[in-house]
Parts: sequence; structure tokens; C-alpha cells
Amino acid sequence: MGKTACRYTISAIGKGGEMYYTYCRDKQELKKWIADNQDKLSTHELKITDKYKKTFLTWFSLKN
Repeated sequence: MGKTACRYTISAIGKGGEMYYTYCRDKQELKKWIADNQDKLSTHELKITDKYKKTFLTWFSLKN
């Protein structure tokens, strides 16, 4: 199995209590996955991590 470059990690909880954990290579794939699964997901329990974003910047980024 080859090594793939996955940039985004998605961790989410579904409306029925299901747990989702997946990887996406780019922003288009990320948006498509969210659009395809939007009816199953609880949007306030959705966490997306960008592997390429500097850790220092994530400490000071604003969260809603």
C-alpha cells in the first residue's frame, strides 16, 4: 500500500451518535465529503484538522 498525502482529518459525530473519522487530500474533496454526509452529521460536533497549518497558529485561532 502506497503512502498518500492526506491534508485534512475529519472527526465528526452523527445525529444518531455514530462516529466518523476520515481523511481528505484537498479542499475540494473535503467540501464534497461534507456535502455528501451533511444530513447525517451534527454540524456542531464536526472537527476538521489541517495537517499543514502550523501548530502555533492553531493555538491562537478564533473558535466560534
